[in-house]
Amino acid sequence: MTMRHRAGLCAAVTLVLALTGCGGGDDGAKPSAAPPAASSPTPSASVDPQAAEKAAVLASYTAMATEQMKAYRKADAKGTDLEKYATTEALGQIRNDLANMKQAGTVVRGELGHEAEVTALDMEAQTPTATLSDCVDLSGYETYDVKAKKVIPLPTQQPLRYVMTATAQRWDGRWMVTDIDPQGGEGATC
Repeated sequence: MTMRHRAGLCAAVTLVLALTGCGGGDDGAKPSAAPPAASSPTPSASVDPQAAEKAAVLASYTAMATEQMKAYRKADAKGTDLEKYATTEALGQIRNDLANMKQAGTVVRGELGHEAEVTALDMEAQTPTATLSDCVDLSGYETYDVKAKKVIPLPTQQPLRYVMTATAQRWDGRWMVTDIDPQGGEGATC
């Protein structure tokens, strides 16, 4: 595998893009009056007591991924807010990718799809910790050779969809991505 392919693949494997939100559309129907309280089911059995923390973890992960994509588009972290969302370990992984990309003369183009979810959350730990699982979709992702002005195709053995994991910890009231493991799914596709 050439250095350019390795740099492109490395960026593809560690890169995660912002979560795509699902918004409700207006179908033209007018809201109806709420039914009496007695006829409403009690949602307490189906509500996740950790939903707010899980949403906060995903928001931090999404923000980090957005800043990561900004850096990969120019092979440089300058002008990004990566340090607001990623700790030294995760930043080191990203900076290593950026150095490889710069050396190979590549940048990222296109988009990276994903479906991230919090798979574990330990709020009782001394430092609250969360594990995320992300189904990464490379079908719209490209590694671009700046000097040759051409797209470098992904290696043929690279699955277009695969599972990766990340870890986040809550520091001073906010969630920070501490580790990105592109092999977290142990080769699992999604």
